[in-house]
Amino acid sequence: MEPDFRTQCLQHLGPARSSGSCLIIGEVAQSHDGSLGMAHAFIDSIADAGADAVKFQTHIAAAESTPSEPWRVKFSKQDRTRYDYWKRMEFSAEQWFGLKQHADERDLLFLSTPFSSEAIELLSRIGMMVWKIASGEVGNLPMLELIAPFGRPVILSSGMSDLKELDDAVRMLEKAGNPHAVLQCTSAYPCPPEKVGLNMLEVFKNRYSSSVGLSDHSGTIFPGLAAVTLGAEVVEVHVALSREMFGPDVSSSLVTTELAQLVNGIRSIEKMVANPVDKDAMAGQLSPLRGMFTKSIVVDTDLSEGTILQRSHFKLKKPGTGLPASKIDSLVGKSLRRDVKADQLISINDVEI
Repeated sequence: MEPDFRTQCLQHLGPARSSGSCLIIGEVAQSHDGSLGMAHAFIDSIADAGADAVKFQTHIAAAESTPSEPWRVKFSKQDRTRYDYWKRMEFSAEQWFGLKQHADERDLLFLSTPFSSEAIELLSRIGMMVWKIASGEVGNLPMLELIAPFGRPVILSSGMSDLKELDDAVRMLEKAGNPHAVLQCTSAYPCPPEKVGLNMLEVFKNRYSSSVGLSDHSGTIFPGLAAVTLGAEVVEVHVALSREMFGPDVSSSLVTTELAQLVNGIRSIEKMVANPVDKDAMAGQLSPLRGMFTKSIVVDTDLSEGTILQRSHFKLKKPGTGLPASKIDSLVGKSLRRDVKADQLISINDVEI
């Protein structure tokens, strides 16, 4: 039996950091703001929260952009152009290797999205074992052609892609034999609930017969939890160390305490889904409690032998070790065989059959 997608992604790390079937990714993106120290701090915080993976983005300005690239939103007060910003986000190969080593030491899957063939070469050289393709690169089939021969798992984010573009990318990965997951993603920052698109998980699952997941930009834990109940095998969320951090992704990020909540919630949901309950068997196991929490038929006043029982004679009171409420109608009209006291639990032996 083929291992699940999470296991395939984490197998080079040895035993998984925790049990589970959903790969949980903490996305740093550009929230380190070009600070190597901050990038390392994110690795520790995401590992401490219990996630499976930390994800960065590898930008090499000269390889992926032109000086005329426009700003999506002009947020930076120190970078004159978008190109300048990408340049400031660059780390050297040695620095990327250090980040990868740090993640390995924390038993955390290291991911970084490449945005150029040069970035692919760099990430391959430092030993990255799973590829994450950004939604803006899904239609970049030459990039996928470079990645596919590695034979490693590939995660596709679908935020900017229509189904035809996704079809082409998935077909290429299937032909190459790469394990892959297709993530529902809406490129809105933050993403409102009505645009999360959880319905696409089932669409992708049926269309591609592959692992599916959610790349969430809502800044809350709720879409990720809901996605796991619907069969998501990958959940990716943006992470910030604080709501007061600088950067374009903070509003669509979880802080690390929320990431820990998400991880705990997902692992709990997985246990619930993996352990269906047999209601009759469960009731049998709980039968000792019935006597404590259910009620029995008692008489409301002292009654003498020969009394013809009426509905008004009865009350329902704890403990539940006598006749249950369902037997009341069967007692009405019966004659008492002996005297009974108020609050006495009625027995079938107390009445004429």
